[in-house]
Amino acid sequence: MASNGEASGKLLSAALSGEIIRCALAVHSALGPGMLERVYRACLIQELRKAGLEVATELPIDIVYDGLRIEGSYRADLVVGNEVIVELKAVETLLPVHHYQLLTYLKLLNLRVGLLINFNVVTLVRGIRRIVNGP
Repeated sequence: MASNGEASGKLLSAALSGEIIRCALAVHSALGPGMLERVYRACLIQELRKAGLEVATELPIDIVYDGLRIEGSYRADLVVGNEVIVELKAVETLLPVHHYQLLTYLKLLNLRVGLLINFNVVTLVRGIRRIVNGP
């Protein structure tokens, strides 16, 4: 059974994910598919900040291997509220590697919840994947 802290953390992540998705839907509704990823990123950051959410962009992720620290090996598109990683795409099709990329970011940043959002779809709901790392 989860402790109260774990249960409230799950609720917070779920509510935060919902708010991020609401903001992404607003961006997609205004712009539609076919833009570059960086355009969607800038507009989503604007929507998230308008909603009062804290957003870190291009957050560097270090890798440590056998005592060797490789700084800034990866960059997470967005981390919202220090809790949810948002990886943005504007591709024809999400591939399994996109899913694994987000899982890797979650593990490296020790976060539980990530959203993979592909804006290059007619209906955005079909381009959203919520990924949870761990139990």
